Amino acid sequence: MTSAGVASIEPYQARDYKSDLKPIWCPACGDFGVVQAIYRALAGVGRPPHEIAFVSGIGCSSRIPGYTTAYGFNSVHGRALPIAQGIKLANPELLVLVAGGDGDGFSIGGGHVAHAVRRNVDLTYIVMDNQIYGLTKGQLSPTSPRGLRTASSSWGSLEDPVNPLLYVLGYGASFVAQGTPADMAGLAAVIEEAIRFPGFAFVNVQSPCVTYGQEEQQLKAHKAGALPLASLGHDPSDRLKAMALAAEYGTKLYTGVLYRNPAPPPTYESEARARQEQARPLARPRQEILEMFRAQ
Repeated sequence: MTSAGVASIEPYQARDYKSDLKPIWCPACGDFGVVQAIYRALAGVGRPPHEIAFVSGIGCSSRIPGYTTAYGFNSVHGRALPIAQGIKLANPELLVLVAGGDGDGFSIGGGHVAHAVRRNVDLTYIVMDNQIYGLTKGQLSPTSPRGLRTASSSWGSLEDPVNPLLYVLGYGASFVAQGTPADMAGLAAVIEEAIRFPGFAFVNVQSPCVTYGQEEQQLKAHKAGALPLASLGHDPSDRLKAMALAAEYGTKLYTGVLYRNPAPPPTYESEARARQEQARPLARPRQEILEMFRAQ
């Protein structure tokens, strides 16, 4: 109790966001580290679980909503972003996060990313990028490198990979970052910063698939080869430099914030709210509208 006789409010801990549901990922899957980083980030933000909504699509990483104590919606393959936008617009006070994999986000759901970026709905989109379809037994994904051989593509990929970082930067995203569970503290800090950013925020997480992923994309390689942008002196307000760094996706693993718009544009929901206020004085009274439909 405080001196005024009012009970003090204890800050939320990472464990407060962890549900009783046991994860069923493969042992040593990178997603274990990602969900732990999310718990830490949410504790840093300090919002209670009932003020948070977590939406996902389909895939290994899309199981994450069930492992949190927040409201969770494991939705349709590739459709997490439009559902999350609807939730945020219906209840702007909610903190809304979206989780999915590289296949969910940049294959079947690829068309939704551009529109979520341009609308600038206040969401945090966390993509676990392992360059493979893990849940469906190792097929090529949109981010698989050219030449990669898989169980269903024995001759190797004939396509260039999608570059998630350049993709969202090209569409004008105001916050773009990348992390790896090989650096838990750094990943948690990046996710927290993304959550706090006022607008659409994208975090690409290099989360290794231990069963079907490439050896050079495992945590040991990440620890040895990660290049923290803060230690390189990168200025995250420099969009052109961010795009130059993003162009090295697949060859270098930069971690941290690539781009943060120093003057974030208004969010979609704030613009919609302003329009509602402008239209309110012009609205007819409810009774007058009902009278228009009353039988004469």
